[in-house]
Amino acid sequence: MQHSTSSALVVSGWHRMSYSFNDNTLISQHLESLIRKLHAFVGNAVTQDRYIVFGAGSTQVLSAAAYALSLANSSSSHSPTRVVASVPYYALYKQQVEYFNSEKFKYEGDAHTWRNRSESDASTNVIEFVTSPNNPDGLLNKAVLHGPNVKTIYDSAYYWPHFTPIPAPADEDLMVFTLSKLTGHAGSRFGWAVVKDETVFNKMVLHMHVNSIGVSKDTQLRAFKLLKAILEEGTQIFDFAYQTMKSKWERLATTLSLSNRFSLQKINPQYCFFYNKVRESSPAYAWVKCEKEEDKDCYAVLKAANIIGRKGNVFGSEDNYVRLSLVRSQDDFDILIQRLQKLVSEEDGAISM
Repeated sequence: MQHSTSSALVVSGWHRMSYSFNDNTLISQHLESLIRKLHAFVGNAVTQDRYIVFGAGSTQVLSAAAYALSLANSSSSHSPTRVVASVPYYALYKQQVEYFNSEKFKYEGDAHTWRNRSESDASTNVIEFVTSPNNPDGLLNKAVLHGPNVKTIYDSAYYWPHFTPIPAPADEDLMVFTLSKLTGHAGSRFGWAVVKDETVFNKMVLHMHVNSIGVSKDTQLRAFKLLKAILEEGTQIFDFAYQTMKSKWERLATTLSLSNRFSLQKINPQYCFFYNKVRESSPAYAWVKCEKEEDKDCYAVLKAANIIGRKGNVFGSEDNYVRLSLVRSQDDFDILIQRLQKLVSEEDGAISM
C-alpha cells in the first residue's frame, strides 16, 4: 500500500496474447533474471549455473518436480517411487500423490521409517520432500535420507528473512519457492523452482507444457512488476514483513508462556546473513501442543474457544497438536490473541502477569 504506484500494473487489451514469448519459450527471460537478482540480494539461494522453471504457485511446481524425479520406466516389473516426508509434514505432498494416483509414485509417510531401508535397498527409489523452514513448525529441516537411489525436493517457500534467519544460501539440487510467501500474492498463482540438473529441468518444463502450456503471461507480468518494485526499494518489504511477523510471534509466545495447558514449538536463534546478526525466527505458523493427557483432541479444545486451527493428523502428527496461522490480517491475529488470552486466563493454576 505504501508503494502502490511503483507496484501497480496496467495491461492493454491487446498485450501478450500468444502462448509463447519472442524466444518461443513459455518463460519470461526478464522475470527469470529478476528472480536471480532477488535471490542474490537476499542471499537465500544459489542460482548461478542453475535452471529456473515457473509454475502456477508452488503447488504445480512441486507436482512437476515429483513427476520429473520419479521412475521414467514404471511398469509391472518396477515398483513405484516411494514419496516420503518427515513428520510433521506439509499435507499437500500426500494429497497430491494420492489424488493423482500415478503408477510412477506412491506416498509412504514418514521419512524416518525409510532411513535404513532406502540405504540398504538399491532397488527402492525414493523422493523425499524437505520443507525448510518447515510447515507447520518452522524448523530449518534437512534431508533424512541419502544415497544414489534418493532424490530430494526442497520446499523453500518460507526461506525468506521475514520468517527465518538466513544462515546461508540454500544450495540444493532442486529448490521450490513461491510468490505467495514472499509478497503475499497467493491469488496470482506463481511459483518457481531452481534446478541443478538439466534433464530434470527439461522434464519439469515438459510437465508444465502438457499440464497448462506454462504459466499465465498476465501472472508473469505481475510477478515481474512486484519483484522489480521490491528490488528498487531495497530491504523495505523485508524489514516491514519481518517486524510484522516478529511482533506477532512475540505476542503469541508471551500469551502462551502464561499457560500450563498449551506449549509452543522451540526454534533456536541463528546468525542471519541478511540482517548481519543473531536473531530469532518469526515463523508463519504456531505449532501448538495441548499438554494435558485428557486434551487428546487439541483442535476441539481450541474450537470450543472459537479458535480455528488445523488438526495435527493433517500433518501426519498426533491430534494433541494444532497449527495456528499467523499469516492472516492484523485484525484476525488480534482476535486470535484475545481468545487465547481468555482461554489461558481460565486455566487452573495459570501464571498471571
